[in-house]
Amino acid sequence: MAETATDDRPLTFEDLVAWFDVGSKPKDQWRVGAEHEKFVFHLGTHTPVPYEPNGIKALLDGLTRFGWEPVLEAGNVIALERGKANVSLEPGGQFELSGAPLETIHDICEETGQHLQEVKVVADELGIGFLGLGFSPIWRRDQVPVMPKGRYKIMRDYMPKVGGLGLDMMFRTCTVQANLDFGSEADMVAKFRTSLALQPICTALFANSPFIEGKPSGFVSARANVWTDTDPDRTGMLDFVFKDGFGFETYAKYALDVPMYFAKRGDRYVDLAGRSFRDFMDGKLADLPGEKPTIKDWADHTTTIFPEVRLKQYLEMRGADSGPWSRLCALPALWMGIFYDSAALAAAWDLCKDWKIEDHERLRADVARVGLRAQIAGRTVQDVAKDMLAIAREGLKRRNRLSGGLVDESGYLAELDEIAASGITPAERLLELYNGPWQGDAGKVFESFAY
Repeated sequence: MAETATDDRPLTFEDLVAWFDVGSKPKDQWRVGAEHEKFVFHLGTHTPVPYEPNGIKALLDGLTRFGWEPVLEAGNVIALERGKANVSLEPGGQFELSGAPLETIHDICEETGQHLQEVKVVADELGIGFLGLGFSPIWRRDQVPVMPKGRYKIMRDYMPKVGGLGLDMMFRTCTVQANLDFGSEADMVAKFRTSLALQPICTALFANSPFIEGKPSGFVSARANVWTDTDPDRTGMLDFVFKDGFGFETYAKYALDVPMYFAKRGDRYVDLAGRSFRDFMDGKLADLPGEKPTIKDWADHTTTIFPEVRLKQYLEMRGADSGPWSRLCALPALWMGIFYDSAALAAAWDLCKDWKIEDHERLRADVARVGLRAQIAGRTVQDVAKDMLAIAREGLKRRNRLSGGLVDESGYLAELDEIAASGITPAERLLELYNGPWQGDAGKVFESFAY
């Protein structure tokens, strides 16, 4: 496979399948990568921050003092790199840390803390702040600035053709994610099935977006609801993952049939929205006459697929609203506790293995509305969440990765334990403030919960 990335021979379907398999690693090489997005706002006015002047570009430029290297596109700084970590921009200026693959949650928390300290130094100079919420609480879509990234122009034009809320996904949502490894195809299948079934439980625990344009939205996770009407070709709970015979080949066939967004040629994004990757492999795209894809094109294409769990050369957990600093380490801790201990993975599968395929999408929609009060297979999501957390905690304890020789990783689940025990999502806590001390002013969230 390594040579496929550089030689000129046409890709075969076997190459596409093998690209996923390259991610298989022995257990001693398993790592976790954490990602989180946050809204950037002007202090005082709570308005969104544009790219220029004195905005997102200045923030990126300012971070270079900490050893971050700029990434340019058409002359604009659109990301930063430092080692294996990067800082990038979502379409509406949401500011994202994509962390390096690290060994422990202690390492993840140290990396995240360092990032937040660095951005705060620069942000204070610019009079801007950061907010971790799943959906922008007060901004209208037309108030949100557009970042100068080529792929986002293509997505912005395409989204309204395939769903009603895709532009909201692009411009008004923020998430926290975790990326984890697998050891083999069979291990990938076990982890994919378990995490996909349990992703709505995670959505409920992290539900933190009850407002749209300053008013209660009727959802505890407006972000999760957005994904139910973004693009049915590339989102959802992927029923085929739970069927016999699922593996790398099945996912590759699915990905092949997801319409393309683009191909990148040098610094230019070629708009291929709605085109077929299969036709691309046959050299039949009029936009790139006679040209056939590289393995890099395939890797890029896999990033344009948005199910609740996404397969690349690792598995991405995509079901959680962004939130305060205290919860950013909890998501990778939850999934690491389940994924990286075989007994925990088996116990987690036991929680959900008997759920019917048709229940998965219903549960996904229900938790966006009512969070931990939703029900599945005769149980409340609250009860399933308690069990899920107990399994993850034991998995982390058995890992026994100590910080300073004293504290294992299970402590990072403490805030999730409190949420599950109470049955009250973070979103419902925000609504309590909105209906009480905030006196109906959702903008108070910027003052009370900014980083």
